Amino acid sequence: MIAETDGDARGIERLYLDFDSFFASAEQHFNPSLRGKPLGVVPLDSPNTSCIAVSREAKARGVKSGCSIKAARQVIPDMIFVIARHDVYVRLHKRILTVVDAILPVGKVRSIDELVCNLLPEEAEQGAALSATIKSALAEAFSPQLTCSIGMAPTELLAKIGAEMNKPDGFALIHSTDLPDKLADMEITDLPGISKGIEARLAAAGVADFTALWSLAPKQARAIWGNVEGERFWNGLHGYHSERPATKKSMYGHSRNLPQGWRTPERVAACARQLTLSAARRLRREGGRATRLTVSLSGEGPRGRGARDGGWSWESVFPPARDDRTFLRALAEGLAQAGQSARFAPRSVSVVIHGLKDETELTGDLFGGSVDPHGAGENDATRAKWEKVSELLDDLRRSHGAKAISYGLQEDMPGGYIGAKIAFGRIPDEEDFSETPVADEQTRFLSY
Repeated sequence: MIAETDGDARGIERLYLDFDSFFASAEQHFNPSLRGKPLGVVPLDSPNTSCIAVSREAKARGVKSGCSIKAARQVIPDMIFVIARHDVYVRLHKRILTVVDAILPVGKVRSIDELVCNLLPEEAEQGAALSATIKSALAEAFSPQLTCSIGMAPTELLAKIGAEMNKPDGFALIHSTDLPDKLADMEITDLPGISKGIEARLAAAGVADFTALWSLAPKQARAIWGNVEGERFWNGLHGYHSERPATKKSMYGHSRNLPQGWRTPERVAACARQLTLSAARRLRREGGRATRLTVSLSGEGPRGRGARDGGWSWESVFPPARDDRTFLRALAEGLAQAGQSARFAPRSVSVVIHGLKDETELTGDLFGGSVDPHGAGENDATRAKWEKVSELLDDLRRSHGAKAISYGLQEDMPGGYIGAKIAFGRIPDEEDFSETPVADEQTRFLSY
């Protein structure tokens, strides 16, 4: 990748929109009685959990996202806590996209609360006025509580930096001619894409501040990062576009932290089954097949055979499959191995379906019976029948509701949203949710 180093001034070409305290602001939007009050959003109804988001009022008084309920109450005794409602946030996100898209076409959705738009020269010339138009439309469509911060700059990276400069409800315009002076006082760790690992590599290379980072050559950045991402970062920081190639999906996986009462073998298995079925449905929706399943447990305790620092994992290999039965049989074998090898009470469980194959990569078996290394010994016709069963279950769930039918018992887990929680860079589809949709106005308060 060659950086554009012709020295010409680059115009304003990207707008980055980042919502402020999105989950907490969403709850305040839907429930006016919560507005203006310190609020924390927690994953489940338990006094032993932590905030996945906090309102700006809580942040102003010293409580940050990730803070435990106990610690938050020590700072703000009257802080209010509500339980996360992921399906509500996804529906709100889709409505937001419609409002923004009516003003400016949405180029890319980066997360549930972040998006980027490509700007034409005449749009870029509007500057702060365009930002104000978007904010006004959002306030009118929803409420003044649901605010966002906007950055405009030559590249997406610089626009994202601009969006984070003046939170909450801020705006920043970064011209190429403003650089590097406009950002000279920024801490390196405040820049998007600078992880603790990259920070350590920069320090080892003698880069301790923004000025030193700016002075790097593209190939120096590439060497420090250890791959092409360093050069992409350099380009974005200096105002030059460098598009990433399209990525190919490599796995479908879900994980879940286990409440205190869900750390028994039976409950771990129930949770892992639901994670597996959710991942399998996503795989089928996208038309793929998988050849591997990995189940992992983590926790605290003595090392056991197959365990490492309170962690344990196991992998199964099988012919290309997309049916629930294959994945659940592999999971059952893995959990049986865990019962013998994992010498600790697990605090979390994860299931990953990977080794993906698409239809163009599949070759027919000469004898119609691929060898299953785990002894199933099934032929293609048998596997095809189980695929049809899984597809039928998917169809019934779509037409009659998420809880209409399931493969085996489906036990409700505290916090719900098994396999359908919002994660960074992933917004669940409606079909991922197995619970009855929660009404927008149905706030769920912590009961402890």
